Amino acid sequence: MGVAPEFWQNPEILDQIYVSASGGPVSGTQATQPLDRTVFSKGRGQHSGKTGMPPRIAGDRARNLANNALANTSGRSTSTGAGVSTAPETMVPLSAFAHFGAGNSPLSVNHRDLSVAATISFNLAPDVSLGQATAAIEDEIGRLGLPSSIHGGFEGATKAFRDSLANEPYLIATALLAVYIVLGVLYESFIHPITILSTLPSAAAGAVLALIATNTEFSIVALIGVILLIGIVKKNAIIMIDFALAAERKLGLSPREAIYEACLKRFRPIMMTTMAAMLGAAPLAMGFGEGAELRRPLGISIIGGLIVSQLLTLYTTPVIYLYLDRFRLSAQRRWHGLRRHLHAGRYADPSE
Repeated sequence: MGVAPEFWQNPEILDQIYVSASGGPVSGTQATQPLDRTVFSKGRGQHSGKTGMPPRIAGDRARNLANNALANTSGRSTSTGAGVSTAPETMVPLSAFAHFGAGNSPLSVNHRDLSVAATISFNLAPDVSLGQATAAIEDEIGRLGLPSSIHGGFEGATKAFRDSLANEPYLIATALLAVYIVLGVLYESFIHPITILSTLPSAAAGAVLALIATNTEFSIVALIGVILLIGIVKKNAIIMIDFALAAERKLGLSPREAIYEACLKRFRPIMMTTMAAMLGAAPLAMGFGEGAELRRPLGISIIGGLIVSQLLTLYTTPVIYLYLDRFRLSAQRRWHGLRRHLHAGRYADPSE
């Protein structure tokens, strides 16, 4: 069953509602069950012979008596138990003792966890990054002075962006640690992996400069491009250092001669691999069409990092290689001297 649409689609129907105002005697049914019942004692199979009223019926009867008494004192009539009343009654309109008006009310109440929540959406203004927008929103919330019972937070893409910013340092540090361990096992050295990883700061600086020059924000896709540069850029140093170490061990060259020969003979492979990576990223950086804004930061960061790192690492890698090799030789001499000193002290004559 339901109300006809013309009676609930328009609030003006409330003017047509009337309420009965007539009084009358008490004639309602006080109980619907027989009053007398046989009561059994707690013993098994023993009949007490007493009769009485069950507690539920007694409660209903007392409640009906109280309600009828209140109705009589207020001048109102009580229920007669009949489905349709045939007695004449005085009817008054609802507007005689009540008023109503239009107002605003939410169609639904949203919750987040167990708390009532409201969502406010926003768009970015031209030339404004998501990081600047979140900083402005947090600053405005701080100046509002909200009570402690109201808490604000970001959801959706903004929340993912903030989570990625919080995890970026740990992600980059983990990638560098993994690369260092692999290179250390490959070259059986603690020093030469540092020489290879020294090419990465220039690549990261080049990626950031390229993003700034093209007015592109440092998004998650751009971060992926920087991580890709870790594998692309360090191959320049790997090619040179691998040749230099082989020349030292097999040809007996000095570190300076070995790295000089490596720079001369490995220049062409380094330039070929670098140009291949740059040309492969060019379609991403210059692409247009649907979804191009997602791929463009990846290509820009790769190209910028490769250009700057290529110009710098051809000069800085040999210098760092020589300085770290000198440090390695100095550390070895000190360690051997310390071992000889400890060995001589262990077997020295105590009387001397």
